[in-house]
Amino acid sequence: MYFQTTIGASAKFAGVGLHSGTPVHLTVSPAAPDSGIRFFITLPDSDGPVMVPARADRVTATAYATTLQQGDLTVHTVEHLLAALAGLGIDNADLHMDGPEVPIMDGSAAPFVHGLLKAGIVTLEAPRQVIRIRRPIRVEEGDKWIEVTPHEVPGTLVDYDIDFEHHAVGCQNVRFMLSPELFVGEVSAARTFGFANEVAAMRQVGLARGGSLENAVVIDDDGVMNPEGLRFEDEQVRHKVLDLIGDMALVGHPVWGRIGAYRSGHGLHTALAKAILDTPDAWELVDAAPHALQVAV
Repeated sequence: MYFQTTIGASAKFAGVGLHSGTPVHLTVSPAAPDSGIRFFITLPDSDGPVMVPARADRVTATAYATTLQQGDLTVHTVEHLLAALAGLGIDNADLHMDGPEVPIMDGSAAPFVHGLLKAGIVTLEAPRQVIRIRRPIRVEEGDKWIEVTPHEVPGTLVDYDIDFEHHAVGCQNVRFMLSPELFVGEVSAARTFGFANEVAAMRQVGLARGGSLENAVVIDDDGVMNPEGLRFEDEQVRHKVLDLIGDMALVGHPVWGRIGAYRSGHGLHTALAKAILDTPDAWELVDAAPHALQVAV
């Protein structure tokens, strides 16, 4: 039997929201077994924190980021932080914030990963279970699609394709058998990306106000604008996998199966998470495989 985890001490982060541009402080704290991942949002002049569970049924928007809602309160751009927790195999944590958007940091999950590893990962006295996919579940939107199918090897196999007309991106594919070690080394540092010709339009509707070359890969007609270039030759598709991991964390359990995606994004990712939960006859809960992590901090 394998067991649930949390972190050994609180981890603190500060930054600005990618879309709001608003400064925010975040503290990730240990949580008890079976707590799952929960946001606690305290806004100025509020009576106290509002708890927003990181669950697929709380998703209310997926344009350029994933938004959760509880009552009248929304919390935005949750995917990179959730990816860091899920990628490291952390099952339980309380996320305290003094603003409505998770800080973007450097546009990847790497700063969160470093802070969480420094805080330590501890085992709890409660069994860990995963959702084992027994038959395919597929979501489509035009020619875009995402599906999860059974897979013999325990764990999550991701096979992800993107296809952009821009010459600096083009067609990219990665195929990863996810593990904490692979997430840290091959996925966590991949940054969010966007196109310069879309930025003005995004800002007109209140998005990307905190975006810069310090926290996103920006692409213009000539190519990548960031002076340091890319962290991976195929950084864009790796970031899509990072987003997928964060969005699929909203299922509430790791998924044992193969996830294939073509030109997908937050909308399809979260639709698949909801479809899994809405199709309980397509899967079963089983004891988890080990997820020990040996990474230097």
